[in-house]
Amino acid sequence: QVQLVESGGGLVQAGDSLRLSCAASGRTFSSYAMGWFRQAPGKERQFVAAILRSGGTTYYYYADSVKGRFTISRDNAKDTVYLQMNSLKPEDTAVYYCATNPTITTATIRVHARYRYWGQGTQVTVSS
Repeated sequence: QVQLVESGGGLVQAGDSLRLSCAASGRTFSSYAMGWFRQAPGKERQFVAAILRSGGTTYYYYADSVKGRFTISRDNAKDTVYLQMNSLKPEDTAVYYCATNPTITTATIRVHARYRYWGQGTQVTVSS
């Protein structure tokens, strides 16, 4: 079993930055792919970013809408994954979730239905 706890959300103005954290506990964390998703009211849960280590190489994945503005990273010593969000826009407003699953592959890493473990979410609100 894996437990995930997000933090770092808040209310900011357009153009500001936020850093979300996702602290993991339970089973081995360092080898698992980790993803960030978001969900705005009345909308589907949307892929944001993910990080996967395979064969000694770390791979990073981003949604087109956040590429160049958001950065995902992880600190295995702290069992924590981060999402640095810069140049925030009102359309980034959503509840942000981190998620993981030991069986995630590069083919499924953007698919929220393939993630087994989820945090409770943290609200990010960007005012114009």
